Amino acid sequence: MIGMLMAEMLEEMGYDVCAIEATEADAVASARRCEPDLMIVDARLGDGSGIAAVEEILRRGFVPHLYVSGDISHVKALKPDAAMIQKPFREPGLALAIQNALGSWRRPCLEIGA
Repeated sequence: MIGMLMAEMLEEMGYDVCAIEATEADAVASARRCEPDLMIVDARLGDGSGIAAVEEILRRGFVPHLYVSGDISHVKALKPDAAMIQKPFREPGLALAIQNALGSWRRPCLEIGA
């Protein structure tokens, strides 16, 4: 449900959403199939970990990514340099976090709060 709401927000912001997945395995499979320009991944998926999914995806090459979590301290402890945004968030915060994730390979991470 949250993924669908986020997809709607992203589409309203002008982005194309190629997949919405609820499990680690499905997220990995979709990334291989879609070859996205950006991944927005919840740190905790229904079956598995969004963090583990991103690690698996990145083995094939870098894809900019943004972690979403209700508790970013967990993400920060595991991935201190990652782009992240804490739920709940609003469109301006998401836009800034996306900008940060897309540029993260060029500049240090900026943490965005709710």
